[in-house]
Amino acid sequence: MTLAMPAAFAQTEPSAQPLNAESCKAQEAVLERDMALARSRGQMLRRRELADTLSALQLRCQALAPLSREARIEKLEQEIRTLRTELERAEAQLRSVKSESP
Repeated sequence: MTLAMPAAFAQTEPSAQPLNAESCKAQEAVLERDMALARSRGQMLRRRELADTLSALQLRCQALAPLSREARIEKLEQEIRTLRTELERAEAQLRSVKSESP
């Protein structure tokens, strides 16, 4: 038995297309509209599924948001600290190997 999905719910799944700010807003609007429709019809399970989908979409969209200048600087400084720590560890290992007796 196959259940047909109502046309109002047809576009609620996140698309496979790359996300940008405009497509994020459009997909959020569709999900919010479909959530309101499901709520008005008493389809609380469907509304909850849509809310979960919306939350996931918002997380994906937030991850794509451009970082502020300060955030980019902090991120790069942290990356430099991490790389320096790794370099120091590798140099210590190299010194250890060189000092071992052949």
